[in-house]
Amino acid sequence: MEKHSEIERSIIKKFRKDIWCKFTKAVRDYELINENDSVAICISGGKDSMLLAKCAQELQRHGRINFNLKFIVMDPGYNEVNRNKVEENAKLLNIPVEIFETPIFDIVESTDKSPCYLCAKMRRGYLYSKAQEIGCNKIALGHHFDDVIETSLLSMFYGGELKTMMPKLKSTNFEGMELIRPLYLVREESIINWKNYNNLSFINCACRFTESCSVDDTGASKRQEIKTLIKRLKRKSPVIEHNIFKSMENINLNAIVGYKENGKKHSFLENY
Repeated sequence: MEKHSEIERSIIKKFRKDIWCKFTKAVRDYELINENDSVAICISGGKDSMLLAKCAQELQRHGRINFNLKFIVMDPGYNEVNRNKVEENAKLLNIPVEIFETPIFDIVESTDKSPCYLCAKMRRGYLYSKAQEIGCNKIALGHHFDDVIETSLLSMFYGGELKTMMPKLKSTNFEGMELIRPLYLVREESIINWKNYNNLSFINCACRFTESCSVDDTGASKRQEIKTLIKRLKRKSPVIEHNIFKSMENINLNAIVGYKENGKKHSFLENY
């Protein structure tokens, strides 16, 4: 059996409960992929997006929905080592990627303010544009369960608002385009286990600005700070991660002082 076949089999067999079933549940429950969709799987070269690509291939091969797949890799200015690693893994995993280059790293390098925010915004724009160019109506990103709960707490602690990472979004700048997150229910630990089980190695972070991005006054990454907090809380309450996730779909508006809908603020006093 070829290596990519072994890896595909591991998703369906070894990691059926932790990865495959949760992947298909998210696709089904959140209605992420519909008949005749054309989905661009956006591959960064990391473990999450590579697994997403393999799950999408398996769904197309064995699922009941007829849809098209494209696999795009946006090169924001990777060094030669990282670029080669992405290409090698794509070949190993039998993922027919289309790589396109952008000047994002060069542009971000010239700014002093929020380089990570600018980079993320530009990446999204380039991905939407490329996907639309090749005839896709959706882009799929590799965000997972842990990203969702961490983002929820980041928004609360550092943004002063209650919001989460959504399983799908309609683009406001690219008409008819949607963003979907099929790994929404998959735990990061399961992805790491899948990677290690198959002896795979992916690029971790190819960003030139990792050391200065998303850093607070203490020099620690805010997201890493949240990861550490959740890990510590989990020691006392094993269900803490589940409860954080569920709280975002179990909001009691009768006990909320205010909320925002379609850009308009509302107060509990309106219906008091």
